[in-house]
Amino acid sequence: MTVESGPRNSDELARYGPNLPEAAIRVQAEAVAADLRAQRDQWRKGFTRRRVLAGAGAVGVASLANQVVTTRVAFGAPSTTNRTLVVVFLRGGMDGLSVVVPRGDRNYLNARGGIAVQPGALLAGDDRFGLHPGLAPLVPFWEKGMMAAVHAVASPDASRSHFQAQDCLERGAASTSVHTGFLDRVLEQLGPGTTFRAVAEGSALPRSLVGGQSKLVLQGIRDFDLRAGSGMREKTLTALKALYTGVGDHPLGGQAAETLKSISTARKIAQADYQGSAQWPGGGFSDQLKDVARLIKAKVGLRVAAVDIGGWDMHTNIGGPDGGDMRNRLNELAGALGAFATDLGSALDNTSIVTMSEFGRRVEANGNSGTDHGHGGLMLLLGGGLNGGKVHGRWPGLSAGALDQGDLAGANDYRDVMTELLGARMGVKDWKKIFPGYEAKKIGVFR
Repeated sequence: MTVESGPRNSDELARYGPNLPEAAIRVQAEAVAADLRAQRDQWRKGFTRRRVLAGAGAVGVASLANQVVTTRVAFGAPSTTNRTLVVVFLRGGMDGLSVVVPRGDRNYLNARGGIAVQPGALLAGDDRFGLHPGLAPLVPFWEKGMMAAVHAVASPDASRSHFQAQDCLERGAASTSVHTGFLDRVLEQLGPGTTFRAVAEGSALPRSLVGGQSKLVLQGIRDFDLRAGSGMREKTLTALKALYTGVGDHPLGGQAAETLKSISTARKIAQADYQGSAQWPGGGFSDQLKDVARLIKAKVGLRVAAVDIGGWDMHTNIGGPDGGDMRNRLNELAGALGAFATDLGSALDNTSIVTMSEFGRRVEANGNSGTDHGHGGLMLLLGGGLNGGKVHGRWPGLSAGALDQGDLAGANDYRDVMTELLGARMGVKDWKKIFPGYEAKKIGVFR
């Protein structure tokens, strides 16, 4: 009999251990180990609590559905902060030159032609740059000093390939010998916390969170629950609690207990009459940020959250300030971020939101009213502790001699932004454990 086939009844299950709970744990541990060997490049020693609970199926109980918890027992110093970092990945390569525009720059205006955002259409900004009109919901935060930007920012990767650039950015290193994601290493430095200390909103674990630290992959708070038949939910929970009672210091027993606790917490949050203080625009990205806001306001110990929004690979139809793909994307992005910041209220002071994208776009427009893959891009920052209301970093300019193969040069390394944020806001001082081999430089984004 193999682990893959599984025990068919309690008598067969009993052969795996001195009692049924221990036997179920051993069976599932072996199954998880086999699964991890096949997927180690993705999970890097993580495993799912869903699979742990599914192992109890041999004795007739249910499993979590459509939610993943990757876990490894965490030991070390207590958490270094009560603040929250929210990383929003703009997948596809956002055109930073269309979002935070060099105000009246003749090189920009000539290169972009009909898709250039003219000076008269720009909002806020500073003496060098202005914001695309699609960022209007964020202008109040810019003016209050709670929003800033870093331009001409890049990772060590210069391939202009989506896959390679995203992989490098999310690993936080040019060397492929670094396998874990940089946010997983941040979690290690932050120390242990609650089950909700790290959350990825979506259907899959982002590359930045791959590694041994515990985290949730959450497809909505309302869906994080135990899947059981009609009227069987409470009985199933009782059975699961009984199953994992008395297993001592066995790590899987502790992890199962934490999963049950997280189910209870999520259910309370989902069932609570949520009184938000913002008008949320709705839609996938907005709903995900609303979940993050609810977790922050519920004070469940959320320290790191990762959210994705795609659709930034605009080879065609970027459009102008009043319409087109860029305006549509920015409406969704800024509308949700503005609602998020408003809804948090005073909690925004203890929250840092940062956007990143794998690369920027070429300076010159292509023949399809769009732009092709480039290099230097843009990061937006929102929250407490900022030197806000300005664009930071070295600006190389857009003259022909300043370009990198026709692209905005990557004059600022995104790791400088992140190390400054992590040190100033999250209490992480040893950046070399986050970005191995990198010598960070201060940009001055945070006070």
